[in-house]
Amino acid sequence: MQLISKLVYLYQTTKHIVQYFYNTVSKMKKILIPYKQSFVSCSSFGKGAEWLICFHGYGENSETFSFLEPYLGETYTLMAIDLPYHGQTIWNEGLNCSTEDLWNIITLITGSQPLAVNFIGYSMGGRIVLKLLEVQASRVAKVVLLAPDGLHSNPWHWLATQTKWGNRLFHYTMEKPEWFFRWMKWGNQLGILNKSIFNFAHYYLDEAEERMALYQRWTSFRKFHCKLALIKNIIQENNKHLTLVFGKFDRIILTSKGRDFQKGLEKNISIRELQAGHLLLKEKFASEISAAFQS
Repeated sequence: MQLISKLVYLYQTTKHIVQYFYNTVSKMKKILIPYKQSFVSCSSFGKGAEWLICFHGYGENSETFSFLEPYLGETYTLMAIDLPYHGQTIWNEGLNCSTEDLWNIITLITGSQPLAVNFIGYSMGGRIVLKLLEVQASRVAKVVLLAPDGLHSNPWHWLATQTKWGNRLFHYTMEKPEWFFRWMKWGNQLGILNKSIFNFAHYYLDEAEERMALYQRWTSFRKFHCKLALIKNIIQENNKHLTLVFGKFDRIILTSKGRDFQKGLEKNISIRELQAGHLLLKEKFASEISAAFQS
């Protein structure tokens, strides 16, 4: 069994490196970072003097930020990271990813200098940036969050990731989801579950492979549970400035959650609203997103 595991590992690693060679000679600039037993995939855009670390949303990858290069590339070097169990990253650390892991990876990218770096996070990536700010505010400069997750407590996410028995139920449900599908249908019919969330859930749960990916992704990032009251204190004490960008028609991440978070910190937190739904990483929003870095 050990020999088979080593052969599988060698095959995955070789395939990964071949893919990187292809990307290197093509238009996309890719970087492969060895970290512990893993290989972290990054996409690099721009040539500016300042670092801008980018975290994508659930089920997406680092290349989704490429459209920002013409708008931000002269000021920033954008380094977008494929998160564990996403994109081309091969994560061999089990279902564990911590803020320490991400800070170590960022340090491998930027070196020991500069002291503080800029961040942009979309959806799940927004929650990751908030948690990084919570644990090491001194290393965070400008922050732009697009439809950020983490601004309110999702009881299902909390149950599935923060409790042992809830995580076991989560794993069981991902293997045998029939009861959950029935509950969603019932909730949608009664109006308890809005149609956007109903469709969003089905998009990621209909296929067995996607369900297992959901389990791996949620569980591996279980330590990124944001303590909002603490984060607000940190923002105020360290005089940090955040820009939150929402889609006016987003039914998944609501602007109202951002305004709740902003209360008492109006000088530190700016909110912008686009004529959009949840999908904000699009070329047509590039100028508005890039403008957030000028505030």
